[in-house]
Amino acid sequence: MKEANSEIECLNAICNEAKRKGKLEDEQIVTLKRTFGSRFLNAWKAVNERRVKRYIFKPSGRIVWIVVGRRRDYLVMPAANFCSCDDFYFNVMDGKARLCYHLIAQRIAESLGLFDTIEEEDSFYDILMREWREVTS
Repeated sequence: MKEANSEIECLNAICNEAKRKGKLEDEQIVTLKRTFGSRFLNAWKAVNERRVKRYIFKPSGRIVWIVVGRRRDYLVMPAANFCSCDDFYFNVMDGKARLCYHLIAQRIAESLGLFDTIEEEDSFYDILMREWREVTS
């Protein structure tokens, strides 16, 4: 678990620096590739394709992060290091991986401001949450 924590700390440190500078430096990209492999590459692609979405519900101010994935939209809870994707359930929870690419994408996108913000009324919250939690085959 110590290794996983150090990788999460590495991502957090890089994201904090990227937020200050407004970009990822080449050496940071190399470090992230080395640390997370294809998960970083998929995350970086999602960020660059603007597939990270921040929903803000009004008037409550509730915030929900979504990453549009290959098969469906995935609910991401960055404070809990949680994602609704299969990779999270089968690999992250089993300790085979540190983070799924959706979590990595959300952190990078937030630090760089490369996400779309969608505002919805609170009345849509339950409807959208049901949709995002649905497991599709």
